[in-house]
Order: sequence, then C-alpha cells, then structure tokens
Amino acid sequence: MTPKQRKEAAMLKQQAIVNAAKADGNRALTAEEQAQFNDLQREIDEAQAEINTQERGLAGGTGAPSAPPAAIPQGNPVQTATAAAGAPQDGQRAAAEAERTRAAEIMALCRDFDIDPTEYVRNGSSLDQVRSAILDGMRQTGSPVGVQVTRDEGDTFRERATDALMMRAGVTVENPADGAQELRAMSLRDLGIECLSRDGRDVRTLLRMDPDEMYGELCRQFYNPTAAFPAILDNTIRKSIVQLYNAVPTTFQAWTTKGSLKDFKTTADHEYVIGGMGDFLLVPENGELKPMIPKTELLPNRKLDTYGRTFSMTRQAFINDDIGFLTEVPGLYAQAAKKTIDKQVYGLLYNNGKIFDGVNLFDAKHNNLIKTGCKPSQASIQSIILQMQRQKDQFGEAIYITPQHIIVPVGYEFELAVILHSAQVVGSNNNDINPLYNYPINIIQTPVLNALAGENAVPWFMVANTASAKHIQVDYLNGQETPTVRRMETPGVLGFQWDIYLDWGIAVRDFRGIAKNPGEKIVAA
Repeated sequence: MTPKQRKEAAMLKQQAIVNAAKADGNRALTAEEQAQFNDLQREIDEAQAEINTQERGLAGGTGAPSAPPAAIPQGNPVQTATAAAGAPQDGQRAAAEAERTRAAEIMALCRDFDIDPTEYVRNGSSLDQVRSAILDGMRQTGSPVGVQVTRDEGDTFRERATDALMMRAGVTVENPADGAQELRAMSLRDLGIECLSRDGRDVRTLLRMDPDEMYGELCRQFYNPTAAFPAILDNTIRKSIVQLYNAVPTTFQAWTTKGSLKDFKTTADHEYVIGGMGDFLLVPENGELKPMIPKTELLPNRKLDTYGRTFSMTRQAFINDDIGFLTEVPGLYAQAAKKTIDKQVYGLLYNNGKIFDGVNLFDAKHNNLIKTGCKPSQASIQSIILQMQRQKDQFGEAIYITPQHIIVPVGYEFELAVILHSAQVVGSNNNDINPLYNYPINIIQTPVLNALAGENAVPWFMVANTASAKHIQVDYLNGQETPTVRRMETPGVLGFQWDIYLDWGIAVRDFRGIAKNPGEKIVAA
C-alpha cells in the first residue's frame, strides 16, 4: 500500500472506533480503544511523514540535507570570526525550517478532518496539541468530521470480481461494476492467480501451480484479513444471500409487525401500556380540575434466539471449479432461515399455546375465537369481523379495530375472490347487495397451515391493522432481517468455511388484534 492508502486506512479504523463508542451511548473510549486509536494515529503520522518527504522530493529536492560546512582552522582569526557570524544564520534557518514543518504538518492534519488550522498555526500549538484537540472534539461530537477515504484499485477489483462471480453463478446483478464482464469467464484458479499477483507474487510461479497447489496457497490467504481472494468470496456470498433471502415467497412479513432488540436478554418487566384515562369531566364556573391517575398494564416479555448453520467450500469444489457453493449453498441456508420464521409464526397460531396472561392465544376469555368452525363465507367473515370489533382494551375502553388481512390455507383463495369482489350475494335469488363487495381486506394464503393441519380441520384467521390493535411481532437483533455471514477460522479444517446465522424472536404482543375460525377439513378436488 502507498503511504496515502495506509494513512486513509488507519483514519477509517479510527472512525470505526469512535463510531462504536458513539453507538454505545456516546461513551468515552475504553483504555484498549484509546490504545488502538493512538497506535493508528502513529501510523497516520508515519505515513504523513513519508508523504511530506515525497512531496519535497517532487518539489526539487528542497528537503534534501545540505552539505556539512568545511572545517575552520582554529589558528585563523579571520575565518574564526566568519564562522561565528554564520552560526546564528544557521540557527535561524533551522528554526524557520522547523516552523515550516510544524505549520505544514498541522495544516495536513486539519485538512484530513476538515478543520480550520489558522488558529493552531498562529498560536504556536504543537502537532501533539492539535491532535489532542481534534480527539477531544471527536469525543464530544461522536465521530470525526470530514474524513474521506479514497477507493483504491484493490477495492475496485474486488467489486468487479464479486459481480463477475455472481453473474457466472446465474445471480442477477443490477448495475454490475465496470469491468465485471471481462472477469466473468475466469475460473476460481485464474481468479486466485490474479489476486495473488496483485499482492506482489510472481506470476510465472503462480502459473506453474496446479489447482491443488493453488488451493493450498489460497487457504493460507484465508487467514489474512487484507487478502483479496477470501474477501471476494465473502462479498459474493453476502450479496447472494441478501438477494435470495428477499426472494423467498413467505407471507408472515405481510401482516406481522417488525421489532428490534439490542441484546438477547428477556425484555424487562417495566414495559407497560398506559391507559384508563377516563372521560374529560365538566368543569363548572369557578370549578376545580380533578386529577386522574393513569392505569398501567404489563406488556408481554420478548426475547431473541440465534439460529444458524455452517458451510464450506471443499478442496474438490475448488479443483472442479464448482462455484455453486458461493450462491446456491448459502442461498439455500438463507431461504431456510426465512422459511423457519414463517413456520414458527404460523405454528404459533395453529398450536394456540398459552401466552403472557396464562390463557391460550385464542380462547373464549379473549373473545377472539369462533365456537363452530366453517370455511370462509360471507356470513362467517362478517361474524368474525364483528366479533373482533367488539373487543375492549386492557382498561375496558372500546377499541376502533380495523380488520386488514384474512389468513387462509390453500384452497380458499378463489372462493374469497368471488366473495370480496361480487356486487351481489352469490346464490341469492333476490340479487341482494353484497356488503363485502370491495371490502378492504388483503387475502393472505399460506400452505404452511395445510401442512400443520394434515388431515384435520384447517383454521383461518382475521388480522387487524397494527395501528388499531397489536397481535404478532417478529423481533430482530438491532433490526437486521437478513442472515449474517462470518468467515470461520477453524484450525485443522481442510477448506474455506463460513458461519451463517440470524437472530430473531416471535412474541404475542396482544390477542385483540387477531381472531380465529377453527375452519373445517379441506377435501382435495
């Protein structure tokens, strides 16, 4: 790396340290973080010194040391006097050079952080004092200001290679990096040679390696955090996972709410819902406003768990140039993660276990269970909507519930389309007006309910708009919905290995926003 690149990389790491402290409550740096920050600053100073030396050399060698003065004979008084007169001039030149160096270093440091250096140069501050002042400002604001990192050719090459591998694997890439098409036909061995040659390895030696030897060489690069080849594999896997995860046709995300938790602890008992404010009371003339103490009800606890797998690129896959592991294998795991959430959500509805109040989710006590099951019809849909709209909140107040989704198993979609989009009641001899005509309800059909029920009756559900009543919530660690991929360094394992994992939890926030009809057995046509 060039001195400029080393300097920019160190500045980026400094910014990451400060950003982490800011995200953690804008705290001060720990002793370890401060030591890391200071080490990085020394790297920045060393790189800057190299840059200054190079710039002086380009300017014509003004920074080169001058030849030492000739020795002055002690016995010649004229020469001795001349030397004595020249000594102050040499001291003045040295002082002037030191001042120019101080000013240049301060201006360079301030320029990196977009700070005006005028006052620091004028008041005689040393470079260490300026650096300390900038660090104090970073602590107060939470992050350094104006740090710009220039992308080098290595970053650009990694982007091109990542997009090339994805396109070769059949994954659609929107706006691929310039030059990605040129790398699309490269085998894994050829890509490894290209990466190693860019790191300074002899190309002729690399070309003489057979695929097995190249695989061993790249495996050693796997543990180097700056190596290009494993970084390209990481980026390809991550981009593929996000794309394939989002393409999984699950339905839970269409009606559940999304939450975020910062850790794996069970949420504290101090989460409450406040209500029971009562009515506004008439205040007579010269009357007194009467206080009302709000009532509180404890909300259910929420908790996250971690789910994951591990996968690897084997030696045989590399030698056979099989890039399926880059997209297909991690993509299948990503799909499995999303499908697992889908099954857990609908399993929660189907199994109807006890919730935070010790009562089953769907129960007569909750007023959200239809006693006699049947398939969706005009009458049964109206009945479940009206029952839902008669719910009251925790404090006995009426709730304005807006039904928004009807969740059904496979087999009812077409009948529901007729029920909700026919102007007249189907089968009526009097052409009665259909009250559900264009009723604003989304039909959500899921085969998971069919699979859970097997040969038994298959239930269906009515779900409210979350703004009017809560029901099921899926929480993620810090709101991250897609799986995380981490390169796994396992000694003794032959091959490239990665972990893929996702943190989530499913909670019933309230029973009032969802109602159940036990349904009936669906007979296949």
